[in-house]
Amino acid sequence: MGRLVPAVTRALDILELFLDGDGTLSAPDIVRRLQLPRTTVHELVTTLAARSYITPVPGQPGRYRLGVRPYQLGSRYSEQLDLAAEGQQVARSVAETCDETVHVAILEGTDVIYIAKVDSTHAVRMVSAAGRRLPAHCTSVGKMLLASLPEPELGARIPDDADLVRMTPNSITDPAALREALVEIRSRGVAVESRESNPDVSCVAAPVRDRAGHVVAALSISVPMIRWSDERRVELEQLAAKGAGQLSERLGHRSAV
Repeated sequence: MGRLVPAVTRALDILELFLDGDGTLSAPDIVRRLQLPRTTVHELVTTLAARSYITPVPGQPGRYRLGVRPYQLGSRYSEQLDLAAEGQQVARSVAETCDETVHVAILEGTDVIYIAKVDSTHAVRMVSAAGRRLPAHCTSVGKMLLASLPEPELGARIPDDADLVRMTPNSITDPAALREALVEIRSRGVAVESRESNPDVSCVAAPVRDRAGHVVAALSISVPMIRWSDERRVELEQLAAKGAGQLSERLGHRSAV
């Protein structure tokens, strides 16, 4: 684990003080409770106010309360909790239909994090867990999510000289080759991973959209190679797209007619 940044720690300590009492504080209150220098507190309070993490209390000069930004962050966190809960339900339904392992994942940086998972009942199945993190370019969900990014954001996350990790001999490690694959994924609307993160498993994935139409997650179906075929892939692509569409509807998305 990396070194903690003192200034960030102190800023978070200040924000957490607002959880107590009547939810308002002055700079002297913060100095007294955290035993920090007045100049340090003044700078931190000024910065937090400028970024809307705290805001002056009307009619009470020198006092602050939480601003709009913590609310926005909390709302986003709540949305992710809803996504995980709804994703688990839809994943269960999809898994019951195909009896394969189903995941729902989100993108964080250049990795995917699985937020929901339902196992296959087969003795031979993919072994994973909710909360697991994998390189996005090695997974169908990750490639689906990368394909949904605007080009400038994709370039910032995976520049042309990026060093892409190789998880199996089939992993894409060339950023240019990855971009070519993402173009095809955008065109088809589904992503396929052929033994790129696990030498014994292939996956298909489809995008999950929120009420505004933004891709916020992807739903995948993972299949051991002993049950994989072109015919099975086509069938599972359709099922993944259907499941992702159902999850999108649960999040408020309405497809254009």
